[in-house]
Amino acid sequence: MENIKNVAVLYGGSSAEREVSLKSGRGVAKGLSDLGIKSTLFDFSNLNNFSQLQDFDISFIALHGHEGEGGLLQKTLDSKNIKYTGSDEVACSKTWNKRICKELLFKENINTPKWVSIDNLKNYIDSNSIEQSYQTLVKKLGKSMFLKPSEDGSSIDIFKIDSFGSFKEAILNCSNINREFILEESINGREITVGIIKDKCLPAIEIQTKNVFYNYEAKYLSDETNLKEADISNAQKKKIQKMALSAFNTLGCKGWARVDFMQDIDGEFYIIEINTAPGMTSHSLIPMAASFLGISYPQVIKDIINASI
Repeated sequence: MENIKNVAVLYGGSSAEREVSLKSGRGVAKGLSDLGIKSTLFDFSNLNNFSQLQDFDISFIALHGHEGEGGLLQKTLDSKNIKYTGSDEVACSKTWNKRICKELLFKENINTPKWVSIDNLKNYIDSNSIEQSYQTLVKKLGKSMFLKPSEDGSSIDIFKIDSFGSFKEAILNCSNINREFILEESINGREITVGIIKDKCLPAIEIQTKNVFYNYEAKYLSDETNLKEADISNAQKKKIQKMALSAFNTLGCKGWARVDFMQDIDGEFYIIEINTAPGMTSHSLIPMAASFLGISYPQVIKDIINASI
């Protein structure tokens, strides 16, 4: 970190999480200032010349959605020998695609909910009746499931399905069904997330929301979402941390990430997804988890950079 004097902060972009990314980027820039480090903010929407990033010691990726987590940005930065925070192109592409992520977890015997992959939801519905499609999925996953695009963030086009009616409604309300989706078994229980910085787990956080699940509204708009340190036993802490690190390493992640879980009524943990560029607003999950250990926001930024170089 001693050699890091000037940092480019990549933020903004065009994804549905733009506003959150703007807050993350501004927070990172302020945190760097508190550390006595110069920084320049670059809105990804206006970034046309990546070569200008070569003038900085490292680029801090505070960019959410496909632009920051899909892998193309990392590929571009690597091609220009530009250092950056977080995982590389390969790991990002694995975690961004929910099907690939779940296949790799399953292969390593890491718990993840059952799922069915559909190459193209529109073609699937067109080639079968909606009712036939639904009944086939119920046989494989049970009556309660989630419809999720394989590649998207911010809970876009994610729907909870617990009846044929809600299945039809989900299909009708999807913004784009002409792409790959997964149908995933619904796990009833607690939502818990574990942050990782340099192969070390932060305290687990439980997410309590009155929404059907932790969607965009629950994350960023609702005043009724409650975040707290997860009340789990020491044995459960060891188990969830071991699972989080196993997933982190299985997918080849680097630097930092956040692993999202469900815990069922029997106490079993299931990995839902892995985020390679988590939020860094003052109320985001990673800074909050670090605060439980007495780690300040600027120190979190310092730790992320150290973990990435």
